[in-house]
Amino acid sequence: MSTTKKATSALISVFHKDGLEPLVKKFNELGITIYSTGGTEKFIKELGINVIPVEDVTSYPSILGGRVKTLHPKVFGGILNRQDNENDQAQLAEFEIPQLDIVIVDLYPFEKTVASGALEQDIIEKIDIGGISLIRAAAKNFKDVLCVSSMEDYNEVLDIITTGNGTTTLEDRKRFAAKSFNVSSHYDTAIFNYFNKEQQETVFKISETNGKALRYGENPHQKGFFFGDFEAMFNKLHGKELSYNNLLDVDAAVNLMNEFKNDEPTFAILKHNNACGLSSRATLHQAYVDALAGDPVSAFGGVLISNKEIDLATAEEIHKLFCEVVIAPSYATDALEVLKGKKNRIILVQNDVALPETSVRTCLNGILVQDKDHKTDTVADLTNATETKPTAEEIEDLIFASKLCKHTKSNTIVLAKGKQLCASGTGQTSRVDALNQAIHKAKSFNFDLNGAVLASDAFFPFPDCVEIAGNNGITSVIQPGGSIKDQLSVDYCNENKISMVMTGTRHFKH
Repeated sequence: MSTTKKATSALISVFHKDGLEPLVKKFNELGITIYSTGGTEKFIKELGINVIPVEDVTSYPSILGGRVKTLHPKVFGGILNRQDNENDQAQLAEFEIPQLDIVIVDLYPFEKTVASGALEQDIIEKIDIGGISLIRAAAKNFKDVLCVSSMEDYNEVLDIITTGNGTTTLEDRKRFAAKSFNVSSHYDTAIFNYFNKEQQETVFKISETNGKALRYGENPHQKGFFFGDFEAMFNKLHGKELSYNNLLDVDAAVNLMNEFKNDEPTFAILKHNNACGLSSRATLHQAYVDALAGDPVSAFGGVLISNKEIDLATAEEIHKLFCEVVIAPSYATDALEVLKGKKNRIILVQNDVALPETSVRTCLNGILVQDKDHKTDTVADLTNATETKPTAEEIEDLIFASKLCKHTKSNTIVLAKGKQLCASGTGQTSRVDALNQAIHKAKSFNFDLNGAVLASDAFFPFPDCVEIAGNNGITSVIQPGGSIKDQLSVDYCNENKISMVMTGTRHFKH
């Protein structure tokens, strides 16, 4: 039996009618009988095209306020019958069921209704019943039926129908069936997650229909993909395509800069998901200059991010550095022209878009899911642990260092002075190693650590870290506390006039 089918009839019942007109006109031109309901039926009639109301087939009107329109054996029989099955065809004839060769149905905008902040009753009414059933039925019977479940596919269907003079191939029908089951499964996932907002069921469901293949993953021998709406979050103004590693660094940069979103001009430079430079200043130009001074070597090939519009003076300084990505809320026109001087430099405008509330990663043969670390240490969270109290300037630096420490790989120690990152020890297996790495790095770039502050992402099990810090001129420490040996570190600080505050919150980042 031929796998090419000539369509003689179509059921059209859609919420979104944009782009539908050319398709309807083509069906009419090809003599394809059109069945429809409600608003779609009215839309087709207004085009001057004949359309058969579904209720004329079922002998039932739309009832229950539109909740039941197409849920009827004469509709589903027309879709689900097997055209090569004699018994199916005999029953179609016996019960006067019309054959339906094409089904064009989309779904009520459930996700958009939820996102709009609508009342629950309005959200419930956007749970599609008839539409999802029609899609599943038509996609299941792809051997005989073409299922079109999204307005995004209207143009492609028009091309197929036009080229084939009303015929479709098995290959096309199966491909559209896959698209349709993607639509239906995504829809059901969104509905489940709405009802499961409070995690009443310990179940993890995620569905992202917007995917893009990357050049490769972390390394050229690995495949890589990004699933998400990148265009909603960023306007890409210039440069090459972002890579897998670029995206990881951009994510780290955005999450870090969120800590300084409403602060004075702040600039950060990141490399391999960690900040190698960070500074807050009266002007963005100075913030960039001082961020770069934190580690001008690591900054090469890094990701740069600002919490303010990038002006000409700042752009001219950035242009001296080879960097992969620049991110800002906006750019002055002349600054943008300077930054575009490197053809591959990726320039992004960050839009104000909500970030996910949870983080997800694969683990063993499963998945780990957790709430994101939304806790930012503030002055109100600080408890003085020592007799010596930090000065107002030191408190500002302690909060500055704590924000950065939270976004740096554990074990980590951050050294800061005057709202400038002096150095950090990142991803070390011991806290002492992290501190020694930070001190060595700071001194290699000629930072004077006298009067600097130290932030630790977790408690000190021994007083060795505060002793090393004190011997290098550091005068104030912020840490979560919680060790059974906290007092040993406090005692050393008291004996050496070092101030220490505790927050009660650990910020591990593995």
